[in-house]
Amino acid sequence: MENKPIYITAFDLERLQKLISEAQFTEYRKSEYLKILETEIARATVVAPQDIPNDVITMNSVVQLQDIDTKEEEVYTLVFPENADLAKGKISIFAPIGTAMLGYRVGDLFEWKVPAGTRRLRVKKILYQPEGSGDFDL
Repeated sequence: MENKPIYITAFDLERLQKLISEAQFTEYRKSEYLKILETEIARATVVAPQDIPNDVITMNSVVQLQDIDTKEEEVYTLVFPENADLAKGKISIFAPIGTAMLGYRVGDLFEWKVPAGTRRLRVKKILYQPEGSGDFDL
């Protein structure tokens, strides 16, 4: 992850903090990604849902990402763990890429470690952002 500023809504912050707290009693409690998520939300600029820029990845956003090295494009929906379904492109906030993409904006580059090295992705487009569509409670 970079130290570039990221943005999250107050609503997402509240739900993520609750999720992190509850995860202490699950198989996720020892996950390094849980700690990374805590660090990421601690450094985020928090805004009201109606004030989030429409080019920011929020929870339940559908985003188009481009792999910097391969130029391949992928579409993902950032979701809470209970809604994750990799076959449908629904990536959990607890997954490395989910944690990595939260709060970044169109045009931003982010990276995360995978067994084969580091993947570098650029946020190419937000196809759907709940707040940008007036859905403030998703």
